Amino acid sequence: MERTLIILKPDCVQRGLCGAVLERFERRGFQIAAMKMMRLSRRLLEEHYAHLKGKPFFESLVEFMSSSPVVVAIIEGKDAVEIVRKMCGATNARNAENGTIRGDFALSTQCNIIHASDSKETAKKEIERFFKEDEIFSYERLLGKFTYSKDERE
Repeated sequence: MERTLIILKPDCVQRGLCGAVLERFERRGFQIAAMKMMRLSRRLLEEHYAHLKGKPFFESLVEFMSSSPVVVAIIEGKDAVEIVRKMCGATNARNAENGTIRGDFALSTQCNIIHASDSKETAKKEIERFFKEDEIFSYERLLGKFTYSKDERE
């Protein structure tokens, strides 16, 4: 199964929406392989957002992302990277479709509830950045046979 990383941003935590957001992934059939609450350091944020360094909004992004604890999780399932990104909606939440996480819960580009890895390669790097191997769990869900057909589980 494929894994991807999500970060429930400070606005999600402060607005008490973590449960509602995580529930969407579980209801869809995805499995949570790891999850923790943490406060992101400047060093970690500079590494995570290195591709945005030099952009005019970089400092406000680092300030925002370190303003409150966040919830970091690994979501697991078939085509997890692509489907989770679709579930999140457009980065600018004002452009996000109704029914997506951002479309239903946000109105901002920065305060847009959630970060999700944008590719399989990025997901691998981000998972390694935020989780130690012993913090990630593999387990068979009892309802797995009702989420995927037999040939999809193999």
